[in-house]
Formats: sequence, structure tokens, C-alpha cells
Amino acid sequence: MPSSEFVDAVLDVVARIPKGRVMTYGDVGIAVGSEAPRAVGRVMALYGHAVAWWRVVPASGHPPQGHARLALPHYLEEGTPLRGVDARHPEDYRLALSAARLPYTHEIYSEVAL
Repeated sequence: MPSSEFVDAVLDVVARIPKGRVMTYGDVGIAVGSEAPRAVGRVMALYGHAVAWWRVVPASGHPPQGHARLALPHYLEEGTPLRGVDARHPEDYRLALSAARLPYTHEIYSEVAL
């Protein structure tokens, strides 16, 4: 089980991701000074409902596993860059990570030596 400090750090970073942008699980780990994307995923699975969970995605560019349909309205509302959105298959799309991913120059990373 992740420590409460790690949980708080992860949720703080996720809460600061701007609308229309995303971070990968690994990016969030880097931002909190950890190289543990699976631990970030665990935090999101247990506590992510308290923050904008759809803004944390796998490095593949897919939406969070099992939540594609729930995440899509959020992405569309926020103007998050997407690829392959088809009304007939609303669960089969990807995020355009090259445009949607928060750059490492963002202030979220300011306390971490990259």
C-alpha cells in the first residue's frame, strides 16, 4: 500500500494538471520524485476519483484502462487533443500525446531535477 505522503503527492500533482492536458503515470511519478509508474497507477485506482483522473494516462496514449467511455466526454469538453474518435466506436481512440502531454518545462516539474 502506498504511503499517505506518496498518495498526497500524487493527488496534488494530478489536481494541478491543466484542463486539456495529460500526464502519463510515469510523468506523475517523475513529478513526485519517484520512478514508480505502477505505484502512481495504484494511487489513481484507489484514490483517483477525488481528482481529474482522466488526465493521467498510460504512455501508449490510450485512455485509462476500462474507462475510455467515461473519459471521452471529459476530453471533448476540455479540448484535449485526440486521435481516432468515431461515434460508432466511442471506446476506440487515443490521446494525441505529442500535443496533449504536459511538457517537462511546466511548473509541476519545477521541484524535480530532470
